[in-house]
Amino acid sequence: MSIGRKPQDEALSRLSRAQDAYRQGFEACRSGVGLAAERIGPAAQHTREVAAERTLAARGWSAPRLEHAAHYVEADLAPQVSTFLTDVAQRVEPEPPPQRGRKAMLGMMVAVAALGVAGLMAVRRSNTQELIYESDEQKSDTKAHSS
Repeated sequence: MSIGRKPQDEALSRLSRAQDAYRQGFEACRSGVGLAAERIGPAAQHTREVAAERTLAARGWSAPRLEHAAHYVEADLAPQVSTFLTDVAQRVEPEPPPQRGRKAMLGMMVAVAALGVAGLMAVRRSNTQELIYESDEQKSDTKAHSS
């Protein structure tokens, strides 16, 4: 048995035979596809038409049901869900802290305001008494100078 290279002519003839077989197979496939397209074309067209009719029928059947469902959600279900969520929110919300600090602060502000008013009245009374005292002194000074 010899491991040497085969002659180049033999390799070329094998390649040529393979190319011929490829061409024949390709032509057979092409003609088969043409025949299949001619036979399946009308069936495919009929299938498209039936599918379009059934799709239209399905849309006509489902549209009123979708509208009814939308009305139910809007009129019945949404208010129930809203009420439920409001109740849950009220249960979850923590209680407000006691307002003792506010009352104490308000009381202190009232006390400070009362002290301020009392102080103002004392200052005004003092000023009024000084004015009366000064006017009495001026009257007695003018009487003493005029006599």
